[in-house]
Amino acid sequence: MTTTTKTTQTSGALPSAATLREAASRALEGCGVDPRRLSGDQTSRTPVLGTDLLPVRWSEADDVDRAVTTAHEAFLVWRVTPAPVRGALVKRLGELLREHLDDLADLVTLEVGKIRSEARGEVQEMVDICDFAVGLSRQLYGRTMPSERPGHRLMETWHPLGVVGVISAFNFPVAVWSWNTAVALVCGDAVVWKPSELTPLTALACSALLDRAAAEVGAPEGLGQVLLGDASVAERLVDHPLVPLVSATGSVAMGRAVGPRVAARFGTSLLELGGNNATVVTPSADLDLAVRGIVFAGAGTAGQRCTTLRRLVVHTSVADELLDRVVAAYRRLPVGNPFEPGTLVGPLVAERAFVSMQAALTDVRAGGGDVLVGGDRMLDDVAPDAFYVTPAVAVSPRQNDVVRRETFAPLLHVLHYDELDEAIALQNAVPQGLSSSIFTSDQAEAERFLAADGSDCGIVNVNIGTSGAEIGGAFGGQKETGGGRESGSDAWKAYMRRATNTVNYSGALPLAQGVDFSV
Repeated sequence: MTTTTKTTQTSGALPSAATLREAASRALEGCGVDPRRLSGDQTSRTPVLGTDLLPVRWSEADDVDRAVTTAHEAFLVWRVTPAPVRGALVKRLGELLREHLDDLADLVTLEVGKIRSEARGEVQEMVDICDFAVGLSRQLYGRTMPSERPGHRLMETWHPLGVVGVISAFNFPVAVWSWNTAVALVCGDAVVWKPSELTPLTALACSALLDRAAAEVGAPEGLGQVLLGDASVAERLVDHPLVPLVSATGSVAMGRAVGPRVAARFGTSLLELGGNNATVVTPSADLDLAVRGIVFAGAGTAGQRCTTLRRLVVHTSVADELLDRVVAAYRRLPVGNPFEPGTLVGPLVAERAFVSMQAALTDVRAGGGDVLVGGDRMLDDVAPDAFYVTPAVAVSPRQNDVVRRETFAPLLHVLHYDELDEAIALQNAVPQGLSSSIFTSDQAEAERFLAADGSDCGIVNVNIGTSGAEIGGAFGGQKETGGGRESGSDAWKAYMRRATNTVNYSGALPLAQGVDFSV
């Protein structure tokens, strides 16, 4: 294969800073954000140009205490509200999110740099989880078990937990909040949200819509609170004794800090941390399907998803053909203005992401690898403070340190294998365990990958990529990914407390295990 490291395809002229500020103001006004919240000594920023958007006020320590106290007081009323009635709030929230889909998508693109279709898709995911949670409000099932004692009933019931602290990352600034909030609200909890410092405007918009929904359905005021600020605000939330559950999404380093602090006060953590996701391509794979899955998973969201494809493990017999096709597809990817319909790759969120990617490419070459395509900065002549980069594909001779660490940028490492057990071992031999997939037409290979001694990830797919999880399934991973589960399936149980109940209707008092304690 011929090595090439230069791609030049761009998509759409970049908008002006004034245009972006006007778009932000229009979207916030549409969502009903109080103008008083758009003042302060901090400024939101857009990666589209690397320029400032609008001023915001960051929260202080006392604000955290007030927000948690307010949410706790609302919880005391909300917890005894019938669950189907709680579902009415989430139903209305979903309707408002649908009505303001374009406003919210604009804010996601402005603050994260996601292309238009991905930004709209993220907001649609919010609508979908609201639909899911409304149904869940009538399905918070307990169970009844047989008692060994006659005239007794043994059962489990589930009850609201309290105030849920949500700490979210920049890359999914609204979807992750909705996963937690929609489910927590129908479970009877209140929510205090600390969003990424990079995405304050999307947080203000979502908070305004939740406040409106609560007012319209007569829910307690203060059920949802938002706190803007840096790590000190998150630390105060993590340490607060009135927050029994902290759901935190971010880096492994963040999780290492959050987990022990919450555990020290006997709270519970729901952690969604790093991913170093792999796709295995076998000799029997449909390569047309595989290329499509690989390119979206590897280059979508400019490589800034936790489920981004970072390692491609391909059988030697199909490696040359597959890589020729993947590299050709990468060369065609339009990079540029994320508001432009034809763009497929928007900007990196900040300079540090570009620096991290360049360091990784340097390490690839130093380790004997070859960069086949990508890694070039683009549009810096017209937007010197923005960081657009061409997605990169690099072949490595082995799974070394640079391959084993997560580079949060569009860099795809390619590894070769000869036997399926070797491919599974490569997939599993990283600290993270979020998402994985295999492309194969062989049922036995698919089943082997899904088996207990197959992929060790929380998400294991067949004939699709590593990205694009649906809200109906529980989302999360193992090992350094944190072990938490959000969104669908029975993830709701994390937001409630379980009680085991024994009801004696016999008129006698037999003891369990045949114990005799007669007096």
